[in-house]
Amino acid sequence: MANIRDLAKEAGVSVATVSRVLNGYPYVSEEKRKAVWEAVEKLNYSKNIQAVHLAKGRTMIVGVMLPYIHHPYFSAVIEGISKEALRYGYQLLLFQTNYDVEKELEALERLRMKQMDGLIVCSHEAGLEVLAAYQEEGPIVLCEQAEEYDFFTVYIDHYRAFVKALRYLVHKGHRRIGYCIGRMTGTNSQARGAAYRDVLREAGVIPQRQWIFDRCLFLEDGKRVIEQWVAMEERPSALLVTSDQVAAGIVLEAQRIGVRIPEELAIIGFDNDPLAELLGITTVALPHFALGEKAFRLIHHWLETGNVHRKQIELPTQLIIRTTG
Repeated sequence: MANIRDLAKEAGVSVATVSRVLNGYPYVSEEKRKAVWEAVEKLNYSKNIQAVHLAKGRTMIVGVMLPYIHHPYFSAVIEGISKEALRYGYQLLLFQTNYDVEKELEALERLRMKQMDGLIVCSHEAGLEVLAAYQEEGPIVLCEQAEEYDFFTVYIDHYRAFVKALRYLVHKGHRRIGYCIGRMTGTNSQARGAAYRDVLREAGVIPQRQWIFDRCLFLEDGKRVIEQWVAMEERPSALLVTSDQVAAGIVLEAQRIGVRIPEELAIIGFDNDPLAELLGITTVALPHFALGEKAFRLIHHWLETGNVHRKQIELPTQLIIRTTG
């Protein structure tokens, strides 16, 4: 059975470097870290690694709960998490839930059974009280603002981001403003809804329920939005769209059927996706990658220091004005 000296010889590094990689210490070059893990795989060192994990009381695995892996928002968050996980020698266990509460509970139960060291919750359907019941089982970091239950959180203030974009549209003369959203439930969605109501009332406009388009997640949903918009007797003159992918779908379908953007319909997206730049879509840039990075760092800090005092980190947003706003 291979030992740590065999790994060092195979990887062409010192025994101390192998030890640092196996124990998750950060100050090792990516080249050497990669060489060590390749040696681990080649020499079938998994049983030895398991013994190291048992001795440390850790699995060196962090779970990530998210509804969709292929959605650009969550893909960018995972990218940020992955960067930090690699840096500290952790593996990720992804739980794609499709907002199914049973699948979310499966992830939480894995934490309770100590099959991972912590859990990053990118988005969820279960209530906060459900997540809070597992706080004693290990570190849980939420990627949303949550005042209750003393959660560790890294978040974007979606209320303020929405207010910023809506006030820009009001300043441009729009009063019939609608918005597109992935789902109506959830902390972030409720914040956006509150911002919508507040800004429209501030502008002397009564919010219209028919101007809110639900289940808008992907490029193809933009076509559906335009079809519904065309069929309306009283149409919104502007739409705030919580995904640049959907905003791109709206713009492309509008152009296909001859709707003038932004003269007949102004669009503001979210995410600062490359598609938004390509199509000239005004957008609110969200720091997805930094969100993932900081979420993992909170988990790592908790595990290394045992400091469980609540910490909340808010990340900034930026309105990027282009031609379609």
